[in-house]
Amino acid sequence: MKAARSSNSGRSISFKSTAKSTRLDLFCGLGNFTLPLARRARRVLGVEGDASLVAKAESNAARNGVGNAAFVKENLFEPAQFGPWAHERYDVVLLDPPRAGAAALLTRMAHWRPRRVVYISCHPGSLARDAETLVHAQGFRLTCAGVMDMFPQTTHIESIAVFEGPA
Repeated sequence: MKAARSSNSGRSISFKSTAKSTRLDLFCGLGNFTLPLARRARRVLGVEGDASLVAKAESNAARNGVGNAAFVKENLFEPAQFGPWAHERYDVVLLDPPRAGAAALLTRMAHWRPRRVVYISCHPGSLARDAETLVHAQGFRLTCAGVMDMFPQTTHIESIAVFEGPA
C-alpha cells in the first residue's frame, strides 16, 4: 500500500507493508480500508458490528478479487465476548471507531502486540482519551498525527494518529 499523502502538508503515513504481515481492521464497515490493506499483506481481518455491512464488505472483496481478506461480525464494545479472532496476533491494527471511540477494546492491544496502530477518528475527544491509554498504559509511542477537513460544509473533522508499538 502506498503511503497516503496530504497535498497540504507533504507528510505521508506508511503502513510499512510486507507480504508476510497480518492486519486487523476494527470497525471496518464496507471494507474501505480492509481491501487496500490486503493488497500488500498476507492476511487482513475486518471486524464490524453490523451484519449487513459485513456482507457488503465480503461482496466488495469478492468483486475486487481480494482473496486474503476475511470479515467477521462482532460487537466491538463487548471484548469479553470476542470470538477466536481476538486470540491471534496482528502486525498492524487499524481502528476507525464511531464517535464513542475504542476504549473498551484497547485492553486487547497487549495480546495482539501490533508494531503499529493507526487510529482514525471523527471525534478528537475520544481519540485523545484513547491515545492516552495507548501511550501511558500500554507503552505505545505517538509518531504522527493530523487532521483532515473532509466535510468543509460542516464542523466535523477526521483525525488520524499513528502509534508505534512498545519495543
